[in-house]
Amino acid sequence: MRILYLAAGIPVPGSLGGSTHAYEVARGLARLGHDVHLVAASREGWPGFAPFLRLTPTSLDGFQLYHQDLPKALTLLAAAPVLHLARSLQPDLIMERYYNFAGVGLIAARQLNRPALLEVNALIVDPPVVHKRRIDDMLGGPMRRWAEWQCRAAAAIITPLHTTVPASISRTKIVELPWGADIDRFTAAATGRLHSERLASQRLRIVFIGSFRPWHGATDLVRAALLLLQQGQDLQVTLIGDGPERSATEALAAPFADHFTFTGAVPYDRVPALLAEADIGVAPFVTAPHPALRAAGFFWSPLKIYEYMAAALPVVTAAIPPLDTIIRDGQEGLLYPEGDLPALTATLKRLIDTPSAARAMGLAARERLVEHYSWQRHCQELERIMIGLTER
Repeated sequence: MRILYLAAGIPVPGSLGGSTHAYEVARGLARLGHDVHLVAASREGWPGFAPFLRLTPTSLDGFQLYHQDLPKALTLLAAAPVLHLARSLQPDLIMERYYNFAGVGLIAARQLNRPALLEVNALIVDPPVVHKRRIDDMLGGPMRRWAEWQCRAAAAIITPLHTTVPASISRTKIVELPWGADIDRFTAAATGRLHSERLASQRLRIVFIGSFRPWHGATDLVRAALLLLQQGQDLQVTLIGDGPERSATEALAAPFADHFTFTGAVPYDRVPALLAEADIGVAPFVTAPHPALRAAGFFWSPLKIYEYMAAALPVVTAAIPPLDTIIRDGQEGLLYPEGDLPALTATLKRLIDTPSAARAMGLAARERLVEHYSWQRHCQELERIMIGLTER
């Protein structure tokens, strides 16, 4: 099957979660034998007035990658080269990652009479408290109508949680499908953990991957670690990623600076080695600062949790659906009440105090990931859906 896959504004390769998603889906479908053509960005953000009218392919891990660098908000204004590419390729199916100002793939699918698959990874219609939504409402709702048109134009919608899609759209075309982690990429980390024992004298190592924004909870992890350090625990905390709260988080950690490592954003290929050095993976999500998560539920499919699992790390995360079904308390890790700092601290201490139980949870997490939450399984399910759409 020839597949045209559009991920407007997402840098591939890149260090963002969306970068990993687009890359792994393109690579996974190519490994299943499909002819995959991915249109993405070469970097994050506005690159200046780089040429974007001609899409030139390069080969990357079995698929064809085309870079189109332009501000995401101008995606529709630069539709011509994508439409030209679609007419040239004559794909059997077009898949597009949803974005407010995207939709070129859905237009191309209509023109070519091909099925379109829409990937939705965030709330399509923002709640009323969001500034962007208020502006759209004042203008009469053009963005809401465009979002709903994209949903109606798609033959099927893939999303981690159906509440991301407006209630006006039939639930029958929605398939809930989680993200995942690459089994093979993290095998070395998991195997090394399987055949090694931590020495009691070694400093326990905690890892966090994510964006330094309020809802990712990096500051909560640092505060919990500081409390444990003050209690005499010997910890090393590695925080991987970047974002607007990074400087404040580093300042918070300053009293015990030698116990904290801030790597900044790292290439995807470096993540397995960093996780191989850890003992516990933490995903301290806090939904209160995020209006969309409060409105629609926790619709993210968090890469950090799947990658911790793939690396055979016990996972500590908030007890909110669906996280509490991915990580089952006491089996693949431990859960604590969302936003409860004393509970997070106590939960970490519980794992620290029971290293054999923590090790068993990590190995169970790896087994659960392999069975349910790998990119391999994600792509197999995508393939099944795509075949069904093209055979209609």
